[in-house]
Amino acid sequence: MKLFSRIRAERPKRTRSVRFKLLAIALLPTLVILPLLLGVMMVRWNSKFDALLTSKVSGDLTIAHQYFAHILENTGEQIAALGQSVAFRNVLNDGDPGTVGALLAKRQLAMGLDFLYLVEGRDKAGDWPVIASAFAGNSSTSVDIFSNTDLAAISPDLAARARLDLIETPNAVPTARDAETRGMVVHSASPVELPSGRTAALVGGILLNQNLGFIDTINDLVYRQSSLPEGSQGTATLFLDDVRVSTNVRLFADRRALGTRVSGIVRKTVLEDGKVWLDRAFVVNDWYISAYEPIKDSYGKRVGMLYVGFLETPFARTKYESLLILIGAFLFVAALSVPIFLRWARGIFKPLERMANTIGQVESGDLSARTNLTQIQDEISLVADHLDDLLDQVQERDKRLRAWNDELNARVDERTSELREANRALEETTKQLIMSEKLAAIGEITAGVAHEINNPVAVLQGNLDVLRDLLGDHTRLADTEFRLIDEQVNRINLIVTKLLQFAKPEEYAGYVERHSVGEVIEDCMPLVAHLLSRAEIDVIREHKSNRLVLMNRTELQQVLVNLMVNALHAMPDRGTLTLIDEDADRNGRPGILMTVRDTGIGMEPDILNRIFDPFYTTKRREGTGLGLSITKTLIDRQGGTLAVESEPGKGTIFTIWLPEAD
Repeated sequence: MKLFSRIRAERPKRTRSVRFKLLAIALLPTLVILPLLLGVMMVRWNSKFDALLTSKVSGDLTIAHQYFAHILENTGEQIAALGQSVAFRNVLNDGDPGTVGALLAKRQLAMGLDFLYLVEGRDKAGDWPVIASAFAGNSSTSVDIFSNTDLAAISPDLAARARLDLIETPNAVPTARDAETRGMVVHSASPVELPSGRTAALVGGILLNQNLGFIDTINDLVYRQSSLPEGSQGTATLFLDDVRVSTNVRLFADRRALGTRVSGIVRKTVLEDGKVWLDRAFVVNDWYISAYEPIKDSYGKRVGMLYVGFLETPFARTKYESLLILIGAFLFVAALSVPIFLRWARGIFKPLERMANTIGQVESGDLSARTNLTQIQDEISLVADHLDDLLDQVQERDKRLRAWNDELNARVDERTSELREANRALEETTKQLIMSEKLAAIGEITAGVAHEINNPVAVLQGNLDVLRDLLGDHTRLADTEFRLIDEQVNRINLIVTKLLQFAKPEEYAGYVERHSVGEVIEDCMPLVAHLLSRAEIDVIREHKSNRLVLMNRTELQQVLVNLMVNALHAMPDRGTLTLIDEDADRNGRPGILMTVRDTGIGMEPDILNRIFDPFYTTKRREGTGLGLSITKTLIDRQGGTLAVESEPGKGTIFTIWLPEAD
């Protein structure tokens, strides 16, 4: 009774848990997922909106830059055209300074220049790079900063126009100056040939300080009518250092912000760091989406900035209004949908709570527990009825499964032991069968090769003997050639014999004798000469050994040639082949260590682990997979060792150790 009472006391907690979970499921999409999606969408939309504004102001700066570059180019072309014109040459040939001055004054007015004059001597040109370039024979145009003295020397009116009183500006870098007296000038010079044959410079320029027509033209080009939403306005400014010397930004309705200064952060980014600014910035008295780029003079120094931008407030207002409308729509939808979700959720609570209680009883071991819902009104109630049916089936099948489980466990244990033994036997038998098949195949191939090669070799040898008899005493004229043919015939016989070594190594051990390893290596070099000639291979030979080895000479030569050929194949284009023999002891036993090192492509670890396996090859069309296997067999039979080290891209090192001959 106490246990039963405790279960009944715990049921309300479980019921409330189901209720809360269902409520959470019902309200999760509306109150959690949708707000998260809305937030992500708002953040993404906000970033895209800002990126769009930045992209627009970047395009605006490009248009302003092109117009500014056009002014420089056009000024230079006009001055160069005047210098080469027939009228100007005729005036120069007349030699009357008054006539030259009158023509220059007339052309200055026609071309819209603030000054135009002729410099006849290099010593009068000063150190301006633009004028120096003209005396060197090249036309040049740039932006230069003239001091007030330089401007006054040209015209007092220019010096007066350049002067601007500085106005204290929020966020600007502090300064002790109270006025800007320098002038930013479009400075151009073109070479002119005087009647005397000397070179002069025709120099002209435009003062940009307070050049309102210039800056208004840029503004009209960039921000045409209706290009910005209502309430916004576009602005353009030319800065000398950080001072606005030409601008349509307004301090008041009828006063331009001439003499105000740029903010400190923009000054550092553009003038000091030389970067383009594309971001919002505080301009005089409001926030603008702004673009600034540095202006360099003829010396390559950053002396000013070109700015375009538009008022941020209308765009920000539009953005915030859109966000508020979106949030309001969400709240309206949530207020309508949440009560409906709650009403539907209540209809699910009762059958689910009954099913939860029933499942809890079954989990506790009471397989006879049922929901006992008699009225089926919806799918949930139908599921509860099906649950009762399933529990009836589960209770019955549980009994049968327990009996089957005990029987199966006994059978599985018995079968597992049998399968393990069978697998071991099968693996061993498979290995033996594979090796037997391989050896049988190589035996058949070897017999066929020996038969097919030995017969023509015997005919060749017999004909050589007949040829010697026919030539008689004349045979000595070709002794060297006959000897070479005999050697190669013998070599063919040896190759056939070595092929048989793999199938029947015990029958082809060969005659062993003492050899100097250094001499055997030298004898191998002519055999690989044809491979060395195909690529740029450098051979490094180090002979350090004094001991002798006990091994069949042909077998040792076969081992070394095989390793050399493999090394050369690993270096198809170029590389270095290193051959070293030296005395070395192993485990207290004297012997000789031979090293064959290449700088080729190297081998991966999985290939390196299998290179001595019979029939394994990476040369799909050329190799048989027996070379290194036979090589290792020959070395092992003499009581030596064959080892290899390799790394992809860094080459391979084969080392052979053979004991010293007794």
